[in-house]
Amino acid sequence: MNELTRQMTADVITLTGMKFFGYHGCLPEERQAGQEFFVDVKAYPGSLRAAGETDDLTKTVNYAAMYETIKGIVEGEPKNLIEAVAERIAVSLLDTYTLAGVKVTIHKPYAPIPGEFRDVSVTISRWRD
Repeated sequence: MNELTRQMTADVITLTGMKFFGYHGCLPEERQAGQEFFVDVKAYPGSLRAAGETDDLTKTVNYAAMYETIKGIVEGEPKNLIEAVAERIAVSLLDTYTLAGVKVTIHKPYAPIPGEFRDVSVTISRWRD
């Protein structure tokens, strides 16, 4: 099944607009002062039918736990690139939780760009084989 088909037919848990303070960036001032980052995650756990039918937390992926995993990464060790932050989140979520795939978007609205813009973001998708 290709990635587009997976995304269009899969059940999904979505965490949107998570706000964290981190020290990611290539410039020394980004590493010193830090800045806000916003993260969106779509987690594909497979079917959520059992959770929906039983109302049982053990039949799903705990999004509060996923939030804490993401927070620890964004607020943790600085990376030069938001691509590296997104990759670390994706790998960690796939390694920690029962997920078929994840889509991670990192927003860096205060990127050091000389000009007016609303947002800079990177989105990656990672799937189990």
